[in-house]
Amino acid sequence: MPAHPHRRRKSLPWSKPKPHHEDPEAPGRVKAILESPSYRQADQDVDFLNREDTRGLRLQLDYTKPEVMMSEHGIGHTIVVFGSTRIPEPVGARRCVEDLRAKVVLKPDDPDLRHRLSVAERVLSNSRYYEVARDLGRLVGEAEGKHGDRLVVVTGGGPGIMEAANRGACESGARSVGLNITLPHEQYPNPYITPDLCFRLHYFALRKLHFLKRARALVAFPGGFGTLDELFETLTLIQTRKIAPVPVILVGEDYWRRAFDPEFLVSEGTIDPEDRELFWFAETAEQIWRDILHWYELSGRPLIS
Repeated sequence: MPAHPHRRRKSLPWSKPKPHHEDPEAPGRVKAILESPSYRQADQDVDFLNREDTRGLRLQLDYTKPEVMMSEHGIGHTIVVFGSTRIPEPVGARRCVEDLRAKVVLKPDDPDLRHRLSVAERVLSNSRYYEVARDLGRLVGEAEGKHGDRLVVVTGGGPGIMEAANRGACESGARSVGLNITLPHEQYPNPYITPDLCFRLHYFALRKLHFLKRARALVAFPGGFGTLDELFETLTLIQTRKIAPVPVILVGEDYWRRAFDPEFLVSEGTIDPEDRELFWFAETAEQIWRDILHWYELSGRPLIS
């Protein structure tokens, strides 16, 4: 029986480089080989993985890592929350307005300052949605234990509305997921995501796939291009029956009536009248959560399977 099952008594021939006394130039050649990019192991060669012709591998990795890790953590279903990164909590929005009002007093004829103040006042008005998203995160978080810890909030992991939803879940003692995206400029995830459930993805397309793969509802708060992109992709997938229907709730009817006019699309014949039934409006966290539960009662499908 060998002294140790994983040790050799005699080294294999390739365990040492060719000795200097046999060929004085050999060490330099070996060094050049070891330092060449071609010698890097493929899965450890970042430059190789970032090449144009390895895009397929990167797409697969962007899909596989969050999928595997969420499965390992038992994440079965999610309530997806979208919304603007530019809508802060009310105290921050109020501080910004007060600072700008003080500047306008000093420069009352500055049109740029007046415009910035006008926008800041609208942001302050919309900051009430931060608290609605926070309350919703708390309600879903409180429900997590009732559903076997398999239902969690998922957001894009950024500030604003997304932060609020993660924050509410965190404050209830529940887990929540953040799906950050790599951007050309530096960014940080919000501090309320469960650390082991915060993922950074390269591709927007794979990020949206992960948003919807476990989704049991989509809740869209006031937002900009990113929110509209995610909302319309979801509506398109439901409309075309590429995915099973889920509740799609637009929070803040006044905002959404101006940002998105489905009545106009119906009148132009570009969507069917029944497509207006793919979503509805809500104003409070309690209403959102109640509507989600009611939708599943009516559909005969379980919220958690």
